[in-house]
Amino acid sequence: MKSTTSSATSRISSFLNMIVLVVLALALVALALAFNAFMVGEQVVAIYLVIIGFVALGLSTYVLMQSRTRAAAMKIETPQTLTTVECKKCGFKNVREFQRGDYVFKELDKCQKCDDRQIITAIYKEVKEKEKTFPF
Repeated sequence: MKSTTSSATSRISSFLNMIVLVVLALALVALALAFNAFMVGEQVVAIYLVIIGFVALGLSTYVLMQSRTRAAAMKIETPQTLTTVECKKCGFKNVREFQRGDYVFKELDKCQKCDDRQIITAIYKEVKEKEKTFPF
């Protein structure tokens, strides 16, 4: 599922970038044609082409900047995997980062308090709640 989402996002992003670059190129062509029309003496046509060129240039720049900021905001953070280690004799609990080879009911080193063997009782991903924003 993760690879499908990232590939769809990259396809949309590359398609959007292609459209923005085409509009940017057309804006530059409109500005070049405006310069040419001004040199020929067609001031009215030159003014319209300058307006079209600058509007297209501004819109393509705006869309490009917005797509970059939204793409940065859409990055998915992977939650941290944690392991709970517990001593059955004294009840001492310790939470640590998951290490390769961990599994539930695996016996580990001796307890810090009572020198009895510790076992892994849980492996889970830490879920952080997103901050709710209220549009006002």
